[in-house]
Amino acid sequence: MTLYIGREASKLCKRICAETITEINLLLENWKYLLAGLIFQYIHGLAARGVHYLHRPGPILQDLGFFLLPELGQDKAYISETVFTFVFLSFVLWTFHPFIVKSKKIYTVLVWCRVLAFLVASQILRIITFYSTQLPGPNYHCREGSRLARLPPPESAIEVLLINFPRGIIYGCGDLIFSSHMIFTLVFVRTYQKYGTRRFVKQLAWLIAIIQSLLIVASRKHYTVDVVVAWYTVNLVVFFIDHKLPELPDRSNGSSSLLLPLSTKDKDGKSKEENHKLLNGNAGDAADWRQRTQVNGKILEEGNAVHDTAMNGA
Repeated sequence: MTLYIGREASKLCKRICAETITEINLLLENWKYLLAGLIFQYIHGLAARGVHYLHRPGPILQDLGFFLLPELGQDKAYISETVFTFVFLSFVLWTFHPFIVKSKKIYTVLVWCRVLAFLVASQILRIITFYSTQLPGPNYHCREGSRLARLPPPESAIEVLLINFPRGIIYGCGDLIFSSHMIFTLVFVRTYQKYGTRRFVKQLAWLIAIIQSLLIVASRKHYTVDVVVAWYTVNLVVFFIDHKLPELPDRSNGSSSLLLPLSTKDKDGKSKEENHKLLNGNAGDAADWRQRTQVNGKILEEGNAVHDTAMNGA
């Protein structure tokens, strides 16, 4: 038993080291995109903080969701945040599974480059929208009588730039249309829908996204329109950007060696070789077959592999 545990631990250690080297090589090639995406997360937070200075509390607007869904109350407002935290942490952990799981599905760096592209595009539209029209916030701390509903003019630029993190993010007002929580949730769900392999998890993820939408409205953190606009805007953004970005390499054909640094001549030769393999339907070394199949850039769930004989009408 001890020998078996030691052998498996050694395999896991080697797997983590090999994956780390691969991801570092990818990081060296794509760090600019990741850094730009992370910087824009701060810019987005800064924009949300800035609109809080413009927020003016007023009567809560008439809302269909408020009429249909019972109000949870301040003491239960944490429920929607708990669901969002679960979605966020689950997705982050999934993107790092190649470091541990033997069956390699994705490249962590490339997936996060894609995710940040979706987030940045959606957040740019969000900033334009909530600065175009400021609505009176329905959240409890944004209502008339709350000392947090209006911010006094900033005393210095440093006060604005620091955005009072994290309190300034949690108790923000004015950044309503459209919901930032739904941007993250839908981007994560759409990404797993394409690159995940568990059908049950995909169905569960969409169900959680719907529950999250209802909880946000029931918690009075957003108007219904904020959630509805997020649903169609984020899905359209992901759809169009996903078609513009180059498709992720398929790890099921053992193409991780392609990520190692190569000279320009080697890269050209390697590209021609891979194109030849793709055109002839070859999937690389037969010894490195994985558990899933990629067709037209989409990862098929486990148990739904496409057979050559079926494709050829045999």
